[in-house]
Amino acid sequence: MPIYEFRCRSCNHKFEKLCQLGETGKNLSCPKCGTEKPNRIMSAFRADSADSLRGSRGDSCKSCTSPNCSACR
Repeated sequence: MPIYEFRCRSCNHKFEKLCQLGETGKNLSCPKCGTEKPNRIMSAFRADSADSLRGSRGDSCKSCTSPNCSACR
């Protein structure tokens, strides 16, 4: 089930909700003021690759030379 972001039409409160796929917000209400049918808004998406999780020198930790982060734990 995806997490969608919504914005209230009345008070402009932004909130997230774990919903069924394709939820439009027609059956929801604002948790702050109670106004029904909030607008679903576009959410930002971020995914990290293994390379972006490494240190600036390309290794996983500053104190070791292993390319595998699990070796440092």
